[in-house]
Amino acid sequence: MQEWFANLANSFTKTFITSDRWQLFLKGFGVTIRVALLALLMGIVIGILVAIVRTKHDSRKKNAHGFGNVILNILNVICQVYLTVIRGTPMMVQLMIVYFVIFASSRNSVGVATLAFGINSGAYVAEIVRGGIMSVDAGQMEAGRSLGMNYTQTMRRIIIPQAIKNILPALGNEMITLLKDTSLMTVTGAKDLMKAAQTVTAVTYQPFMPYISVAVIYLVCVMVLSKLLAIFERRMRNSDRR
Repeated sequence: MQEWFANLANSFTKTFITSDRWQLFLKGFGVTIRVALLALLMGIVIGILVAIVRTKHDSRKKNAHGFGNVILNILNVICQVYLTVIRGTPMMVQLMIVYFVIFASSRNSVGVATLAFGINSGAYVAEIVRGGIMSVDAGQMEAGRSLGMNYTQTMRRIIIPQAIKNILPALGNEMITLLKDTSLMTVTGAKDLMKAAQTVTAVTYQPFMPYISVAVIYLVCVMVLSKLLAIFERRMRNSDRR
């Protein structure tokens, strides 16, 4: 047992203490969090826009005509293709296509990874938001229109604020999934947590401590996010009762 603890301490020292290798993990953690947050914000913006287009298309009057409806039909087709392609292909494949094909001349691996994750997240957020919008009573839209607000104003001031309460748990799960998926960006050369673990492993030839440490870091981040989401949901429920 003493020998096992001695080996564990030696592995910890080589992984974090020797040559200040802990700084690699710290910098990698910063890159991981930054990419996850920026990609989530991008995904939320894309998701809301796609959800609004699809909801507007589904709720319009049948056999409606006019230039506006032609544009809406085109946008809806684009949204459907986007959702089908993104949700139907693996995240790893999308990341490699964006980095090695579309932005092959770029060396900004972090920026490209953020864009790829944001586009991927937007497809899932779109369906989450769309489901939340559809869960709001149809009378809310009619009430907003009767007050003189147009479709966009009604969505922004009445429908979406109510939908957010319904989609928060699913949106929280998407945030957690996105955070874990950021480990894939190491294939682009981005210096994230996984890249730090690979770099240390290549030097020490001891993969146990680096990869277990990265797993623990991700686990702690997910637990913290889950706790914060639970607190936020509880406060929102309490505010509804007042």
